[in-house]
Amino acid sequence: MTEKIVLLPGDGVGPEVTAAARRVLDAAACARDVSLSFEEHLFGGAAIDATGEPLPKQTLDACLAAKAVLLGAVGGPKWDGAEIRPEQGLLGLRKALGAFANLRPMRVLPGMEAYGPLKPEISRGADLLIVRELTGGTYFGERIEGRERASDECVYTRAEVTRVARVAFEAARGRRGRVLSVDKANVMATGRLWRAAVSDLHKREFEDVSLEHGLVDAVAMKLVLAPASFDVILTENMFGDILSDEASVIAGSIGLSPSASIGGAVGLYEPIHGSAPDIAGQDKANPTGAILSAAMLARHGLGREDLARAIERAVEETLASGARTADLGGTLGCAAFAEKVAGAALPWKRSSDVRLGRMNNN
Repeated sequence: MTEKIVLLPGDGVGPEVTAAARRVLDAAACARDVSLSFEEHLFGGAAIDATGEPLPKQTLDACLAAKAVLLGAVGGPKWDGAEIRPEQGLLGLRKALGAFANLRPMRVLPGMEAYGPLKPEISRGADLLIVRELTGGTYFGERIEGRERASDECVYTRAEVTRVARVAFEAARGRRGRVLSVDKANVMATGRLWRAAVSDLHKREFEDVSLEHGLVDAVAMKLVLAPASFDVILTENMFGDILSDEASVIAGSIGLSPSASIGGAVGLYEPIHGSAPDIAGQDKANPTGAILSAAMLARHGLGREDLARAIERAVEETLASGARTADLGGTLGCAAFAEKVAGAALPWKRSSDVRLGRMNNN
């Protein structure tokens, strides 16, 4: 059976990193007799320029009919301040797919400690997973625009909190069994609801998992002081957006970090970095985050743990060999790095378990 993957290259470096991820995913899949077909569609700023909409109906229909969606990046200065913005398409797509849980793993790979901003002894061994609620909160609340007064409403229901908390607890069962739920319960009503709903679910179904609660400002500080102390971080939409970007830099480059947005019938997989228009079209982008997003697509979208592990291991071995892009002190361009990883993903290579974003150990 051939599985259809929709590619949304998007804007800036999006087309370059998407092509790199497709190259690796396709090579690894073919070597393991996994049949994939790829279909590209307009999205984000590129779609606005061509159709006037960031998420054209043709693109949405294709995504809803696919097995999984792989996205590059959206946005850029060209559309800043415009009434219709590329990011509106991304929010709309997440909502339409029902992708309420965003998985953002961060692991400091062996030998990469020196490339992050922290002392190697602090970042060494860091391996965490941020589970971010993706379709509620401030980003989806009622908003009032204005130059003198503006507002963004933050709304959560118990059901929304419970369903994403369940994803975090299940993920923790396959990792080290610890969840830190992050809120702002000392000042926000939604934070108090969040904390109560998470605690209630824990008591009912997940007492085998350790649960702690933390305030977002304290957690942001601890993330740079002791990143290796975390296992699974569960949090709401805006806090998760901020904390995951903070965590990504600890690994050495924001270009290393993947994500998976799951919960509905079709998952959305994308690197967490932006469109980087300053280097677009120059073959300078680091495609690692996009490639690892393709690995998460294999795991969560295709149900192929073997394929996911092969891609993750190939990335780790390629970086360990010294083959790196400029942001990590290397000399390879985006396409050349992808070729190295694609070669390392062939099945005669030794298998290992990188465990990026895995839901369980089976």
